[in-house]
Amino acid sequence: MFYSARNDNVAIGNTNMDYVSFGRGETNLIIIPGLGDGLKTVKGMAVTLAFMYRLYTRDYKIHIFSRKNKMEDGYSTRDMARDLKEVMGKLGIEKAHILGVSQGGMIAQYLAIDHAQVVDKLVIGVSVSRQNETTQAVIGRWVEMAEAGDYKGLMIDSMEKTYPENKVKKYRPFYPILARIGKPQSFTRFIIQARSCLGHNAYEELHRINSPTLVIGDDNDQVVGKNTSEEMAEQIPHSELYITRGFGHGAFEEREFNQQTLSFLKA
Repeated sequence: MFYSARNDNVAIGNTNMDYVSFGRGETNLIIIPGLGDGLKTVKGMAVTLAFMYRLYTRDYKIHIFSRKNKMEDGYSTRDMARDLKEVMGKLGIEKAHILGVSQGGMIAQYLAIDHAQVVDKLVIGVSVSRQNETTQAVIGRWVEMAEAGDYKGLMIDSMEKTYPENKVKKYRPFYPILARIGKPQSFTRFIIQARSCLGHNAYEELHRINSPTLVIGDDNDQVVGKNTSEEMAEQIPHSELYITRGFGHGAFEEREFNQQTLSFLKA
């Protein structure tokens, strides 16, 4: 199997959580994906994700966890961190490097704050620790689209906000196709996760993070806004800050982002 890629799930409460694993290393690396998980979990994506994160496969045993499949109203990023810690225990993962991107970075903050014993090194990418006008406007609009069942509008707006103009130009001809692929039967899962982003506020507790931390942002992020990474790094003791240029919110897909992450984790 490609990079030993594997699809699986683990029971939690009255539901379960999808995850994929791959890589040949002995050190555990957990990747927490962003809000797109609300539309599609990682189920069936093992090979695709192994290829996407192939830079890490030699050094790490990688697990990418979705959020649990059945969510209650009011399910928060802090609750998500609690559940992630629980499934780590069920899989015998006592400690791991953590990479959280976008909403995954919000969850990673609470994992490091509330469950420091399971976090070795921490990377928070293109994320935010508290609300601002940009996140409220962008994610709030996505919630409205989801509530209206406007999958096409949601997909197009998320693409336009996530990627810089040079990439968006390439994607635009495919919008009609993308708008017909992957529409969920229900938007409930996405709405709950999006609302958890809108309610996220870990800023005043960031000083409790004692794991070595790298904060990565981009100077042109239209989803989380400007200077959100800088203010996180200022609050997290002994953290490092790296800002990419011109990649937008999708910076986590770029080689520069992942090379910086890998260098930090291996240092």
